[in-house]
Amino acid sequence: MKRIFPVRDCGKFICLDGNNHPWFLPVCKTLLHSIRMCFFNKELKKEIQSQFIQTPLFPSFSQDPKITWIGHSTFLIQIAGKNILTDPIFGSLSFIFRRLVPAAIKIADLPQIDYILISHNHYDHMNSASLQDIQQRFPRIKVLAPMGDKKWFDAHSFENASEHMWWDEIIDPVVKDLKFTFLPANHWSQRTLFDKNQSLWGSWMIQTATFKIYFAGDTSWGVHFDQIGKEFKDIDIACLPIAPGEPHEWMQDTHINAQQAVKAFIKLRAKTFIPMHWGTFQLGFDDFHTPIKLLKQSWQEFKAELQHKELKIMKFGEMVQGRHSDIVFAIKSTLKDVLY
Repeated sequence: MKRIFPVRDCGKFICLDGNNHPWFLPVCKTLLHSIRMCFFNKELKKEIQSQFIQTPLFPSFSQDPKITWIGHSTFLIQIAGKNILTDPIFGSLSFIFRRLVPAAIKIADLPQIDYILISHNHYDHMNSASLQDIQQRFPRIKVLAPMGDKKWFDAHSFENASEHMWWDEIIDPVVKDLKFTFLPANHWSQRTLFDKNQSLWGSWMIQTATFKIYFAGDTSWGVHFDQIGKEFKDIDIACLPIAPGEPHEWMQDTHINAQQAVKAFIKLRAKTFIPMHWGTFQLGFDDFHTPIKLLKQSWQEFKAELQHKELKIMKFGEMVQGRHSDIVFAIKSTLKDVLY
């Protein structure tokens, strides 16, 4: 299959599906729904606190892969002795778009972070406050961002930021076995009224000689899943978004829902599915439980194609541990090996 490459016209990147992704009306409707959920649903918050949050246990570093879900699309990925954050957001988006679930780890409690991976520049993925707080704690941190976003990091005094096109490969200068590849996604970018699609968006593969972790960022349905699955054999873990999915008529152009995420996982030919981008913020009309309910239903629907595959629905703060190609779910660890 021929590789998909970004297309740019008049200074703007073109979406794979050609959709312009109108956003004003959806954002206004979602805003009203978010107010209702975040300010007037105290029972839901109590349920989340008691059933969906786990005290995080993670080492200061690890050679074997370990993944801790902090919330939304933010993971602490520990592999080959390096610590990586994906799309870090540790606070609320705004006074209105508030977190339903606090970040499972505080920035002050993070281990030494070596890399930040950015999928695109929307505020829930490239969050200004969180990035600057991380940069203050780790001034030499390396940031790998989509093409067009380096200027933001330069303006905010990040010393080691680079920007990339799809299929760019970045190899760690010390750990030669660790490689990052920026890959296609079907989404869009925008931070102001005047910069729509002036920067790229995408997904990331993190790999060593023995392990592959795919981080999908934000994406709607597209042929890129099949292409990535064929290009990267034996993906061990795929972190895929499952929300927001409703209202489907306009969410389908920007996000995969839970059912499509299962189909994407099948196309990727990965071994373990970790859902993300659900439950943390109210960004659509889905109820808190809906994405997981639909995910389980869809997993059963395709169970014939999912034999010997693993669905790992993580709690906020939970850690998954992988050793080479064998997945071990680590919820506890020895005190000697753990940071709180």
